[in-house]
Amino acid sequence: TGPLLAAMVTPAVLISAAGTLVFSTTSRLARIVDRARVLGRELEDLDNSPEAPFADERRREIEHQFEVRAERSRLVQRAVTGFYVALGLFVATTVLIGLGSFLGIQPLLPSAFAIIGTLVLFYGCIELIRETRLALKAVDAEMEFVLHLRRLRRLRQLEGGAQATPPGVAAASRSDA
Repeated sequence: TGPLLAAMVTPAVLISAAGTLVFSTTSRLARIVDRARVLGRELEDLDNSPEAPFADERRREIEHQFEVRAERSRLVQRAVTGFYVALGLFVATTVLIGLGSFLGIQPLLPSAFAIIGTLVLFYGCIELIRETRLALKAVDAEMEFVLHLRRLRRLRQLEGGAQATPPGVAAASRSDA
């Protein structure tokens, strides 16, 4: 039984790793969904007050963010599916190793399940890497949009300030000083 337990340890470690990845990945998906709900409320608010400053720009940005979040959620969904499949394959590997000692199952079968499980786990990790890169791009774009709005506000303030003070009045006040 010693070699049997030793053989079952590796799939057990992989089961633990896959379970941890499932948990963290579903948390990522929950954050994407939460952010999409916030964006949905912001879009609804903009639709209810079309006179809001820069409403068209904001609406376009939110729609773009929805597209990015949709792609991110697809990547996360593929990753978590891969992790669940890998988890199942690692459990099957453990079962096959255990049964193999009693039923004379060839060691090639549990090894094949373990190898396929590892490849599927790797696939899930690749999808998460892609999602992480997309998330970073999305955050960068969102920050750039906030800075863009800030520049637009300043420009509007400058234009509004110049229009509020007639040119002759500003020149006269400078010459009086």
